[in-house]
Amino acid sequence: MTIMWNQTKTAILLGLMFGLIIALGYVLGGPQGVMFAAMFGGFGAVISYYYSDKIAISTMRGVPAEENHPELVTMVERLAKNANLPMPRVYVCPQQAPNAFATGRNPSNAAVAVTEGAIQLLDYGELEGVLAHELAHVKNRDTLISTVAAVIAGTLNAAQWLILFGGGRRDVHPLIMLAMIIGAPIAAALIQMAISRSREFVADADAARIAGTPNGLVGALQKLQAYSQRIPLEGSSSTQNHMFIVQPLSGEGVAGLFSTHPKTEKRIEALRNLEPSWYSGT
Repeated sequence: MTIMWNQTKTAILLGLMFGLIIALGYVLGGPQGVMFAAMFGGFGAVISYYYSDKIAISTMRGVPAEENHPELVTMVERLAKNANLPMPRVYVCPQQAPNAFATGRNPSNAAVAVTEGAIQLLDYGELEGVLAHELAHVKNRDTLISTVAAVIAGTLNAAQWLILFGGGRRDVHPLIMLAMIIGAPIAAALIQMAISRSREFVADADAARIAGTPNGLVGALQKLQAYSQRIPLEGSSSTQNHMFIVQPLSGEGVAGLFSTHPKTEKRIEALRNLEPSWYSGT
């Protein structure tokens, strides 16, 4: 997949989510129902947007990297300069499951974090590739994109309850009503997952440019995938899966359609197919 195609696909998928809202507007009987649903569903997403960094770091029990891993701060500082980004806060989380994530509503309020397991598992170049990937998410404002998707999904879920409690139009066929009640939230979840997968491809490619090579990230993805499927990531929940560099192990397993990440093999293939001119600056 090309980077441009993944950017385009994100816009198309967001458009489909807006289309679902229009369809629900018809079922609900006009703009007032949709407006109420938007307020109801969007409130939690807005709170999450402004406090997502604090929530994520607290949930993962992150501590400032300066305390025990000042070398990470130095690495991130150099990579942030390469990416033309403000210096984010850097955290280390105590989990042994190797993983990493970025959070924050914009580059000026960003934080990146890695687990102790990742620090122990990865060599210097691989860790650099991982941190470059997280900085790419910051640079591309993927948190904002995820929040927009969450607001729309929240609106759809709120509208579902309005229909269940008598908010729907009486002249709409019951089968259409039932299809919207069942199908809209599922469709929204599928679209959210597809958006997340597209953003991972873009972040991988931009990480190669930030680090100056895709090799470190390729090696990291191979190791992270192998270990993450054996060691559960303590403290995380399924609603946070999208923010990690590889999808954490889930106790119940995750169907492919609802996976927040592309297959690691496809990510590695895409990285290896990058033209050297993309990341070498030539």
